[in-house]
Amino acid sequence: MITLTSAQIDQWITAFFYPLTRILAVAATAPFLSNAAMPRRVRLILGIALTFAIIPILPPMPAVIPASGVGLWIMAQQILIGVGMGFSMRIVFSAIDMGSAVIAFQMGLGFANFYDPQNTSQTSVLSNFMTLIATLLFLALNGHLIYFSVLAQSFTAIPVSATPLAASSWELLAKMGGRIFSVGLLLALPVVVIMMMTNLALGVLNRVAPQLHLFAIGFPVTLSLGFISIGVMSHYLAVPLEQMFNDGLRAMLYFALPPP
Repeated sequence: MITLTSAQIDQWITAFFYPLTRILAVAATAPFLSNAAMPRRVRLILGIALTFAIIPILPPMPAVIPASGVGLWIMAQQILIGVGMGFSMRIVFSAIDMGSAVIAFQMGLGFANFYDPQNTSQTSVLSNFMTLIATLLFLALNGHLIYFSVLAQSFTAIPVSATPLAASSWELLAKMGGRIFSVGLLLALPVVVIMMMTNLALGVLNRVAPQLHLFAIGFPVTLSLGFISIGVMSHYLAVPLEQMFNDGLRAMLYFALPPP
């Protein structure tokens, strides 16, 4: 006859709930996993299945019942860590979205907005297109599988404990947020330079031949050159986007424990 003690049951609950809390927090904030098109029930089932899959390889969990005061504090810590990990990767897609918005504004497509299910907000059509391309590239690079690997490794790099995260961890995360602007501008820089040269040429043309209707010819010219520039630039996007994905995944693992 199999007998179970309360200590064994508490140990099983502890080994399950602490990892599940962090995994669900990542699933609620990380790109692709937090997509509004994915039902919450699917995220919950995915989190539970992933927790059962990685429990055997995780380090020992603290011997604290989740329903106790210390246990609730540890669960709150796991939520913060999971949100920080998800935000670390979201910075990459936010940078792509910002760079695309700058390109769309320069091309004159800033008025064309579309609902983006990834960000659950209205974004420009070009931003939605570039985010979709980045998501497909992320999946083609098996980024979703790397997500799961990073989650499993995070329990070794950032152990489950009652020790609060240092202030330097959140400072590092805030500094990473500044990369949204720098990386987004670098992605948009080729098209911005071409649009600037085009606007200068149109300005000179307006001075030389003022009888031309500049607004009638300016918009088709900038739009056409913008799409041509994006088509040329798309052939070289794989390498920088892959580097950005690697940086984001590395930040997910080490934002609370920066590497030396």
